[in-house]
Amino acid sequence: MKATKIKMKPGCGSSNNLVEIDQIYIEGCNQEGFYPKAYVHDYLKSHSSSIYVNISPYPNLQPMLSQNGEKYVRSEADYTGKDNLLKLPRE
Repeated sequence: MKATKIKMKPGCGSSNNLVEIDQIYIEGCNQEGFYPKAYVHDYLKSHSSSIYVNISPYPNLQPMLSQNGEKYVRSEADYTGKDNLLKLPRE
């Protein structure tokens, strides 16, 4: 499955903070569409390396917890210097 676009929390449209992602669009599953980041986080906990970002070098998504205990996801670190999840188109 692949992540192809993101929705940020209200008022955070131009943010580059992963925690401020609200939903992630997932393709290649039975129900393609936007999923809350907490749902994607929980899915990845039991299905690691099953969702990747649709931008080269196609890093896998990883479940994370913020300092405040908020569930979010990020992409595996690569040579680009910026998380590829934040490079996806935004709605």
